[in-house]
Amino acid sequence: MKKRKDRLSWAPLEDIVPVEVFKAEVRAWAERIGVQPREIHVRPMKRKWASCSSNGRLTFDLDLLRQPSKVRAEVIIHELLHLKLPNHGRLFRALLKAYKAQQLESD
Repeated sequence: MKKRKDRLSWAPLEDIVPVEVFKAEVRAWAERIGVQPREIHVRPMKRKWASCSSNGRLTFDLDLLRQPSKVRAEVIIHELLHLKLPNHGRLFRALLKAYKAQQLESD
């Protein structure tokens, strides 16, 4: 995943996903992964696509709604996995790879 969010292409304005649809995507992935975020927020962020707090609050950048579904899913999966594993260790990377493979199969 790119660290700097400005490296990805922008979708046309008509392709922006509504916030409630995006939150439904997050909830669907949370169910698949077996986690329950305490809160899901979408707001403008300057440097990150998303963040996960230690109390289960997920915050996603508003610009993520303009990205293709594959990019949105990758960020969603990444943040939800932090509800299971707070670091980016070997197990985290293995789970991320496995869920990304599932995402590719479902497309």
